[in-house]
Formats: sequence, structure tokens, C-alpha cells
Amino acid sequence: MKRLLIWLLALAAASPAFGHEMSMAEMQLRETQRGEFLWQWMASDKRPAAQDLTPVWPAGCTADATMLRCGPQGLSGTLSVNGVGERYSAAMVKVFWLDGQSRVYTLTKAQPTVQLYGAADDPRGTGEIASAYTLLGVEHILGGVDHLLFVISLLFLVGFQRRLVWTITAFTAAHSLTLACSALGWLTLRAAPVEASIALSIVLVAGEALHKRDTLARRWPAVVAFLFGLVHGLGFAGALKEIGLPGNHLLVALLTFNVGVELGQLLTVGLCWCLWRFTSRWPATQRLRTVLLYMIGAVAAYWSWLRVAAVLA
Repeated sequence: MKRLLIWLLALAAASPAFGHEMSMAEMQLRETQRGEFLWQWMASDKRPAAQDLTPVWPAGCTADATMLRCGPQGLSGTLSVNGVGERYSAAMVKVFWLDGQSRVYTLTKAQPTVQLYGAADDPRGTGEIASAYTLLGVEHILGGVDHLLFVISLLFLVGFQRRLVWTITAFTAAHSLTLACSALGWLTLRAAPVEASIALSIVLVAGEALHKRDTLARRWPAVVAFLFGLVHGLGFAGALKEIGLPGNHLLVALLTFNVGVELGQLLTVGLCWCLWRFTSRWPATQRLRTVLLYMIGAVAAYWSWLRVAAVLA
């Protein structure tokens, strides 16, 4: 168990950003005349994206180091990026069209291609948008380690009893509320304080789950889950802002992204319940519970120091 703890702490130290944020690579294409685009990968805090990602342009398009030429049919067809899901979890493609409009497309391992239509207008139907953003929501929550650790800490605090339904419901309602408000532009906060607050929320809930004192968190876990859920929703909104929302189906995309987040969350709770049922027959499980909570708290405390330092900087 000591080796497991040391391994997890080393992993956190080696990957301080291994939290809510997706590792995004950004490409920009700017149309200079009909069917011709200047293109480039933008600067990243990782090594240059071109070393890990290779665009596969639509049929009929040819490219050199800086210029993409697609002829009279324009930039239309299927665009993909080889290497997405390895060093970078997503590639964001921003296209600035000749008429002044722009669009943002996001490619991930689960959705490695995007259909382009030669202009900014997106003729995709409601079903296609709903499917794409549901997958993005599931992918984001399962890749957001800090959110998952918060949910697991809540499970340790409440246990698998009736109160858990109200606690998870309160958390869902809260982060759905702030996700919607932020995505629609009604609420805006800087990312650094939000991410620091998310890490601190894990430290607090893990600490409360470790002892048996009759605190507010133990008496009213749904209230605590709701308050911290407001902050976690802003974290989701930050990721959704990077992904982008289609203007013609904005509400559908927002709703289905949130549905995907909830599906991933319910999957996590279900897997934890199965694991609890399997291990509850052994007395040593209680000791393992304590070790796991200390591990979660230690990793979250480390993230907290990094993120608070980022706020102060």
C-alpha cells in the first residue's frame, strides 16, 4: 500500500495538470481567397503540436507547410487529425472564412473526424449535434480526474444509502446551473480561481470523510454537494468554451453535453457500487478506505498548492 501511495503522489507531481482540463492543441486556418487558407498550429505549453498531430485534409485539398489549397469546391469534406488521444486529448480547429464568419471544430479520440461544408454555416441536424456533444460530455467527465475524485470522496462521506440520491442530485443540479449560465455568457469567472476551488473542494470532502464528527458535511451532505457543484459547473463550462458551441443548435449542444457529463458520473457511481459490493465482505476494506482517502486528499492538496500559486501569480 505504501508503494501505491508513493506511485500516485509521483504521478501527481509529474502531471500537475492531470485534472479537469483537457490537453488541447489548436490549429488556425484563415481563408485568404476562395478555397485558399493560411494554416498553422498555435503555440502550446507542450512540445510543438506538429510533432504529434498530422492533419488529414478533405479530398481535393493539398497543403504545404503554411498554405492549404482546396480549389473551387472550397474547404468541404471530412477533416481528421492523426494522433489525437495520445499526447493531446483533443485538437481544436478554428476556421476564419473569407466572409468574416468563423467556426470552431473539436476532434477527439472518440470523435476523430469533422465534416466541413465550405462555409461557416453548419447544416448538421439536431440528432448529429446531440450525439456529438453527448460523447464529448462523457469523454470530458471520464477524463476529468479532479471531478471524479470529488464524486468518489462524496461516496466515502455519505456511503451507499438513501441520502446518496439527494447528494448526487444536488451536485448535478448545481453544476448544471452554473454550466448553463457560464456557457450562455451570463456568468464569467477566471479559470485559475475556479480550478483552485475545485481542488480545495476535494481536500475538504476527503477530510470530512476521514473522521466521524457530526459536522455540517455529515449532517447535510446535499448542501455541501450543491455549493461545491456550483464551482465544478464552472470548470465544465471552461472545457465547453474551448470545445465551442454551434450557433444554430446552441441549446441542444449545451443540454446534451450536460447529459453526457451525467452519464459519465452515473457510470462512475455504478462502478464504485460494484466494487464496494465485491470488497465489503472483507474486514480489511475499512483500512483500505482510510488509505484511499489519504491518497485522494494528498493529490488534491498538491493540486491546490499549484493552482493557488497560479492565482497569485
